[in-house]
Amino acid sequence: MQDQSSNQDNKNQNTTLEKVIQIDRVNKVVSGGKRMAFRAVVISGDQNGSVGIGLGKSKEVPVAIRKAVERAKKVKRSFNVVNGTLPHVVVGKFGASRVIIKPARPGTGVIAGGSVRIVLEALGLKNVVAKVLGSSNSINCARAALNALGLSKNLEEEVRLRGKQLPVFINENKN
Repeated sequence: MQDQSSNQDNKNQNTTLEKVIQIDRVNKVVSGGKRMAFRAVVISGDQNGSVGIGLGKSKEVPVAIRKAVERAKKVKRSFNVVNGTLPHVVVGKFGASRVIIKPARPGTGVIAGGSVRIVLEALGLKNVVAKVLGSSNSINCARAALNALGLSKNLEEEVRLRGKQLPVFINENKN
């Protein structure tokens, strides 16, 4: 029994995707001059419907990355994923960045750029198309993508409320 549970724990740990999207050197100006530090931005997702973004700062890069990973795991949120895609088109904003995320047919893959692509892959989406409008700042784009994903509605609940059918490409893999 212990072997099986430890194998399941290893599987869960292996599916977690943690990617560093940006490392910057930042300065704090003090009376004695400038204090250098590093800022790391990390996206962490389980590829099964939940993802988070974390930012960490430290005087050393590995410590900054570790802080960012811990923060990303703390703020991880779950989102609606239907057969590897989204139930409908969503638009998210953060700062001057705007992200449009559209569902796609099976076999399309993840068509997105920069940090938005990493967010969508960490979430576990397989067939989706995204476009960044406005500012291409990687942190703001990632947060705009999270904002957009948060606006997606629960598919079963909407079908029940509206009395409409599911789109064909979302229904195909259900069986």
